[in-house]
Amino acid sequence: MRKGLAGQRLVAVFIAGLLLLNYPLLSLFDRPLSVFGLPLLHVYLFGMWLGLVVVVAWIVERGAR
Repeated sequence: MRKGLAGQRLVAVFIAGLLLLNYPLLSLFDRPLSVFGLPLLHVYLFGMWLGLVVVVAWIVERGAR
């Protein structure tokens, strides 16, 4: 049962990643602003990517127990 739940969570993270890294949301962050000298769009992209990787790692590690 644990594997099925982990699989469902991974599918949910995949769908969230599709939504977070797709056009409508990306256009919100494509502004001429900078955060610590970096463009806002780049900060958003790498932040979301890092967040998705961390969540996937957490799900996989938790499912291995």
